[in-house]
Amino acid sequence: DGKIYDAYVIYPKNHTSEANFVEYFVYQIMPDILENKCGYKLCIYGRDIYPGEDAVSAIEKRMQKSRRLIILLTHQLINSKEDAYDQHIALYNALIQNDTKVILLEMETIGTYGKLQESLRFIIKQQGTIKWKEEHMVHPQSPNSKFWKQVRYQMPLTHSPS
Repeated sequence: DGKIYDAYVIYPKNHTSEANFVEYFVYQIMPDILENKCGYKLCIYGRDIYPGEDAVSAIEKRMQKSRRLIILLTHQLINSKEDAYDQHIALYNALIQNDTKVILLEMETIGTYGKLQESLRFIIKQQGTIKWKEEHMVHPQSPNSKFWKQVRYQMPLTHSPS
């Protein structure tokens, strides 16, 4: 299908104290589970998009080469305005072109979804979110936890190397 990545990961990129866990999750836990243990290939901004690359076109190209979009929902992502470009492109591709499936990971309790942009609310209404709960912290590295099973269920089938 011409795709290089199984999923493009969208997460808040501001460096605040609560974002430290999100960054740890994005750069350590997700690759460990989804890449090392389950065989997926993720595209993570900051790891797979290089300094000096035109960020806007790099983001678009990487998304087009991804089978899924994983969006980490946090208060920071919802309330942030400046880092929303990849999110807008992602939602546009998912909803208008209908060619990419979105996986929403609710990293903290969002509560009411009223502040979310309409496109995100629409996706949540259609498919819901996968909620990260504190008890996952005991064994976040277990691909068999309920959370990771739900994520893997939404991911494309992995092609075992032949």
